[in-house]
Amino acid sequence: MMLHSAMVLCLLLVAVSSNLAIAIKKEKRPPQTLSRGWGDDITWVQTYEEGLFYAHKSKKPLMVIHHLEDCQYCQALKQVFAQNEEIQEMAQNKFIMLNLMHETTDKNLSPDGQYVPRIMFVDPSLTVRADIVGRYSNRLYTYEPQDLPLCKYSQTIDSGHS
Repeated sequence: MMLHSAMVLCLLLVAVSSNLAIAIKKEKRPPQTLSRGWGDDITWVQTYEEGLFYAHKSKKPLMVIHHLEDCQYCQALKQVFAQNEEIQEMAQNKFIMLNLMHETTDKNLSPDGQYVPRIMFVDPSLTVRADIVGRYSNRLYTYEPQDLPLCKYSQTIDSGHS
C-alpha cells in the first residue's frame, strides 16, 4: 500500500511538473491539457478507469463528457461550459471530471448510442446514472448550451448512494 501511494505521488508529481512546463511555454496558443478547453482550473482525470477509481475513493460522482474537436455542437457546449463560473466551480468541487474524445469500451456509457456531445454521470458506487438525462428522448444524454442549467441540477446526486 505504501509503495502504491508513493508511486501515485510520483506519477502525480510528474503530471504536475509536465503541466507546469506546458503552461510556462504557453504563448499565443493555449496548451493542450486534459481540459481540452472545458476548464483549465478543473482537475481532470485521464482515463475512464482512473475516473472510476477516484469517484469510488472520494465518494464524488464522475462526470463524463464525450465530445469531438470538429463537432460544432460540442464546441458550442464547451464554450458555455468553460465560461460559466458556477458550472466550473461545481465541476471542480463536486465531481471527478473526465472528457473523452473517443469511445470507451464500457457499453454502460453508450446505452442509447455513440453520439456527441454526450454527458453522463457515474455515482460513487460506480453505477451509471440512467435517470440523469437531457431533454431529448432520442439522445438522452445530449446537452445543448441552453441545457447546462439542467446539468447543474445533477449535483443533487446522492453521493451516499453506495
